Amino acid sequence: MSAAKEDRNRRLLRARDTIDRHSTEPLDVDALAAVAFMGRAHFIRAFKAAFGETPHRYLQRRRIERAMTLLRTTDTPVTDVCMAVGFTSLGTFSRTFSDVVGVPPSEYRRGPDPATGFVPTAFRMRWTRPVSRGRER
Repeated sequence: MSAAKEDRNRRLLRARDTIDRHSTEPLDVDALAAVAFMGRAHFIRAFKAAFGETPHRYLQRRRIERAMTLLRTTDTPVTDVCMAVGFTSLGTFSRTFSDVVGVPPSEYRRGPDPATGFVPTAFRMRWTRPVSRGRER
């Protein structure tokens, strides 16, 4: 691998780490592109090529992963979970959750989780990682 490609990948990882660390905060693509020292359009293309999804969809999926955990492990109302994971609109949260997980948040919370109860945490997290079912943004 060339030095330029390694440098680009390192910068993309820095941007992805920023998303992971600050996923509950407002983030925009321009700020993430600046972290990676790239222009907006080039950053979006490079991020998708490296990680298989756009930065926006990656951020949404990370937020939904956190919401899935909160919905299964707490009695926090869905609206509060929505706000806690970084969404500002319950409608957008519910639509995105349904697109990614396949069921609305309230149904996900009510649903049984017997298949993953005995699986070690690391395997369960990978196994239950949501896969985008909806359109890419």
